[in-house]
Amino acid sequence: MDQPIRIGLVGLGRAGGGMHRGELRSRQDKFHFYAVCDIIEERTQPFVEEFGSKPYTRYEDMLADPEVELVSIATRSADHYKHAKMALLAGKDVFLEKPFCMHTAEAMELIELGSQPAGPHLYIRHNRRFEEGFCKAMEIIDSGILGDVYEVRLSRNGYQRRCDWQTISEFGGGQLLNWGPHIIDHSLRFCGGAYKQMCSAIRHVAAAGDCEDHIKIMFVGVNNRIVDMEISGGVALPTPEYRIYGSRGSLVSDKNTFKLRYLDPQKPLAPIAADPETPGVKAGFGNTEPLSWVEETVTFGDGTHRIWDALYETIRHGVKFPIELSQAAAVIDVIEKVKAGTKFENK
Repeated sequence: MDQPIRIGLVGLGRAGGGMHRGELRSRQDKFHFYAVCDIIEERTQPFVEEFGSKPYTRYEDMLADPEVELVSIATRSADHYKHAKMALLAGKDVFLEKPFCMHTAEAMELIELGSQPAGPHLYIRHNRRFEEGFCKAMEIIDSGILGDVYEVRLSRNGYQRRCDWQTISEFGGGQLLNWGPHIIDHSLRFCGGAYKQMCSAIRHVAAAGDCEDHIKIMFVGVNNRIVDMEISGGVALPTPEYRIYGSRGSLVSDKNTFKLRYLDPQKPLAPIAADPETPGVKAGFGNTEPLSWVEETVTFGDGTHRIWDALYETIRHGVKFPIELSQAAAVIDVIEKVKAGTKFENK
């Protein structure tokens, strides 16, 4: 069973025609674009020429092709539920681009259809779970060198007067459904998998359309960690993607580099006790002990494409897929709650 998985890819725009195509170009021993489908017929031609793909313009026709083994769905966000349900009911395994769907009830229905032991099976493309920066950050936290990590700040921001379909609510636009699934998923992982408290606010700042392009969500995790996340297209001076604060050190990102500063674990700190007396003028805050700091940098690459390797190992060799369906549904639940808390008037 080490043959390439025969993919039927639907939606050949920025994700399907760009990311999926590029990521699998070097994985043709694992995946084959057997069929491709788009309502714009000319989009199928590059796949026909490069991979020998079978072109379709009707999704129903591609689903009826018995040679299609896995349907990879990269259509507009508002169509994810409908297209995933159609494929699962046709008996096809499904690899579904984020967002999982628009509503938690839809996610739960798809989970029921796509998690039966005899199949078909559903997999969610939270590819940024494999982002090397995220993986390194988790590794550094788990190492303990920063001490008790009490706060994580996550940012993906810049200034962008966006005007494509991702700004229109009818099609599932807005940053909650675009970058949101990635950074909310990261946030929940940093929270210990779930949260005890959440507050949020969203705004429409610089983009066209009728959707949010500025998001602020703060969680208190089940591990008591504060996770403060921001996604924005309205920030002219972007902030670091990662800022992590621990009781013995901190981490700040600069593009593909982490800068760390933490107390030397080889040099134990002397015990200190609070003194109720007023400190002298020269005493400062009452503790003059020297602190021994370690400073280092850690570089990393992308890594998001490795989700395909995990998918192959799951389908061909039975290895558990690392993105659990319940975790992906929890992300949609957060998105739905944040959306329910804010209403816009059109500009």
